[in-house]
Amino acid sequence: MAPQKPLRSVADIAALIDHSLLHPTLTDAEIQRGLEVARDSKVATACIKPYSIPQAINVLSGSGVGICVVIAFPHGNSTIKTKVTEATYAMLDLAGFVETGGARSSRGRAEIDMVVNVGKALSGEWTYVEDEIAAVNAAVAERGGALKVIFETDFLERPHVARLAEICARVGVAFVKTSSGFGFVRDKAHPALYTYRGATVEHVQVMKQNVGPAVQVKAAGGIRTLDQLLQVYEAGATRIGATATEAILKEARARGYPEC
Repeated sequence: MAPQKPLRSVADIAALIDHSLLHPTLTDAEIQRGLEVARDSKVATACIKPYSIPQAINVLSGSGVGICVVIAFPHGNSTIKTKVTEATYAMLDLAGFVETGGARSSRGRAEIDMVVNVGKALSGEWTYVEDEIAAVNAAVAERGGALKVIFETDFLERPHVARLAEICARVGVAFVKTSSGFGFVRDKAHPALYTYRGATVEHVQVMKQNVGPAVQVKAAGGIRTLDQLLQVYEAGATRIGATATEAILKEARARGYPEC
């Protein structure tokens, strides 16, 4: 794998980030502030829930920052028909944003992040999984968007991750993505507790090795520091999902990265 291009500035780092606004308790006012952070920081996209699309268009149009909408989130258990419908409506709601040029900037696009049917993947129902990904990808791509497929790697073993990556490469999605940020698993040592790892260097590497050159990797889940961002970037991720955008960029400035 060829080495990644060095990150030389705060702007380079910001351009990797999908600023996540996905927690179920976020109020409209908190989403508004998060969208303003995304706009002012010049990140790649603001990653939002579907009902926030009008609010995001209002804040981000003309900013060069894209809009990323999650569907079948966070557990991926909807039927294929439901996922296609949800993706289609999201893209239709984003149509005005695309027409204004906001989604056609050098960084931004109208993007959809979809969680796969994890149970089907664990069952080895690979034809179902591929049909699902292909159907949603077609609905998104034909309307000018880019699909990211969320694997939820905390639930999977390495062979599942590799197989999903191969399927996504064959279908031709834009990105594969590690996690939703909500893939909690039972702690074996403390069964009453649930834990979460999110993006790991190992999973990013496995994904990168199996998607080929045409599909990019998004690392998401638990990336809260600049060092964590740099680690997954060096492993091959070209997009980073983060809620801690402001803290990461503040840390970059403190380390002496220039703004541009």
